[in-house]
Amino acid sequence: MAGEPTARETNTPRIVIVGAGFAGLSACHALAKAKAQVTVIDRHNYHLFQPLLYQVATASLSPADIAQPIRSILKDQTNARVLLGEVTGIDRQGRTVRIAGSEPVPYDYLVLATGARHSYFGKDHWAAFAPGIKSLDDATLVRANILLAFERAEVEPEREKRKALLTFVVVGGGPTGVEMAGAIAELARNSITRDFRAITPHCARIVLVEAGPRLLPVMPDALSAEAKRALEELGVEVQVAKPVTDIARDTVTIGGEVIRARTIIWGAGVRASAAGSWLDALVDRASRVVVNPDFSVPGNDEIFVIGDTAAFRQHDGSYLPGVAPAAKQAGCYVGQLLSARIAGSRSPKSFAYSNFGNMATVGRRHALADLGRVKFTGLIGWLLWSVAHVYFLIGFRNRLSVAISWAWSYLTYQRGVRLITGRDMDVAAPTKEAA
Repeated sequence: MAGEPTARETNTPRIVIVGAGFAGLSACHALAKAKAQVTVIDRHNYHLFQPLLYQVATASLSPADIAQPIRSILKDQTNARVLLGEVTGIDRQGRTVRIAGSEPVPYDYLVLATGARHSYFGKDHWAAFAPGIKSLDDATLVRANILLAFERAEVEPEREKRKALLTFVVVGGGPTGVEMAGAIAELARNSITRDFRAITPHCARIVLVEAGPRLLPVMPDALSAEAKRALEELGVEVQVAKPVTDIARDTVTIGGEVIRARTIIWGAGVRASAAGSWLDALVDRASRVVVNPDFSVPGNDEIFVIGDTAAFRQHDGSYLPGVAPAAKQAGCYVGQLLSARIAGSRSPKSFAYSNFGNMATVGRRHALADLGRVKFTGLIGWLLWSVAHVYFLIGFRNRLSVAISWAWSYLTYQRGVRLITGRDMDVAAPTKEAA
């Protein structure tokens, strides 16, 4: 409002948070009682629950089920405001954040929580043929590719072309790859083929390929073996210790084997955002910014980097994992640290990540839960996985909607969001470079 004093005039610290993912929002919430002006900048107007993106890509959930407007989330936090914009750089000397097409945003403290993007290990041209899923646009593109493959196979008279249309290759045996392969298998075996006349449940071939010796390397060997068994029971062809050597428009080369496939999905690697180059800071091999024990950037104690953008070394020498609970805890810690610094009170004790376990789902009613000393598989694991994911969704409407969608799918085997949207049908298949 005109005439109101600015933050500088009232000596109120200006805290800018770039990124409204798990880390950024957790930092913002932790600053709710701080005497500061908090500005959250994101290129999207919504917070995305990334762990369930694969369910949007396989037509189990709607994009609206896993996204919530940022302004709605922060509407009751009076010291916070939201800016929609694409950050293009940081002026450390002038202490401003540059935004495309807009005036720079000044800061006294800066928190970068800009997440990660796909990494093709130096083979960036593979992105045109093997999209990953890191955003809603990615997920809806993959959903269109999968659904169009079935539509085209229904009317394809040539056997080899039809076989290629119904071959789905998922690259990467981590949680994303395992969950994606299982979901596609269930879609092909139990849901979508009921509505076609020329396609049977056994027409589709789903291949999951992992360069390492086993699936889910973050989990114990026994759970990795169980994941492989459960996937194979669903009809997924699991290939481990076989790196992908080439990807082209309609083929994947695994070692010396060439597989013809019209739908290829990438889930093998990630790299951090461009934050490291904005700061001209030391980064690791994954472009993550190397940070101090309090997540500040060496030589810049007013700048903090958290979430997938940070390379944070823990007390045991390992790096903080790139998972949602770790990002939320890091964001909460930095928010509390800044609150204490502004108030002139004692800083929180050193950050220590509380690992509550790892989970991955394999299909409709089978999941793996590693909770440390206790491990669960099968239906019990799936129930734990479901409760945890519904609980961490932001917003009651989302929780209710997802719970109803899962219950419907469980009872009927049906997928309720089988919509081909966003692109012309002639270019929905991954034959053009993904944005």
